[in-house]
Amino acid sequence: MFEVNDYIMYGMTGVCQVIDITKEMFIDNLQKEYYVLKYLYANDTIIKIPTDNEKVPMRKILSKGELTTLIDSMPNRETIWIDDDRQRNEEFKTILKTGDIENLVKLIRSIYLEKEYKKSIGKKTYKIDDEIMQTAERLLNEEFATILNISPNEVTEYILNHVKK
Repeated sequence: MFEVNDYIMYGMTGVCQVIDITKEMFIDNLQKEYYVLKYLYANDTIIKIPTDNEKVPMRKILSKGELTTLIDSMPNRETIWIDDDRQRNEEFKTILKTGDIENLVKLIRSIYLEKEYKKSIGKKTYKIDDEIMQTAERLLNEEFATILNISPNEVTEYILNHVKK
C-alpha cells in the first residue's frame, strides 16, 4: 500500500505522486478506497485508481541507491533482441506494460545496439521499434529525473557521465 506523497510508477503513464487516499460510498453501501494520483509530467492530470487495482501495474520508484546500482550495471546488461518482428513487437510491448525497470533498460539497450548495427550496414530500424524505444526512454527518464531532481531531458547526459567514471 502506498501513502500520501509517495512517488510511484503508474503503468505506462509514468511517474505520479499519491496526493490523497479517499473512500467513496456506492449505492449498495459498499465503500471503496482510491489513490488520487497526480501525473508529474503533465499539468492538471489527476488519476483516481482503486487501491486494490490489479489491472495497471504500480510500484514505488527506485531509491537513489537502487538507481546508482542500475546505472552502474547498464554497460554489462544483456540484450533481448528477437529477430521475428511480430514476436519482438509483442514481447517489447509486454515489457512496457509491466513497467519492470530492469527489463526497460534491457529493451532500450537492445534497440539501441540494433539501431547502431543497422546504421553501420546502411539500414534503418523499424518504426515500431523506434516508437517502443521512445516510450521506454520516456518512462525511464521520468523516473530517473524524479529521483535525481533533474529534468527528464538531462537524464541521458547524467547516465553517460556516470557510466564513464
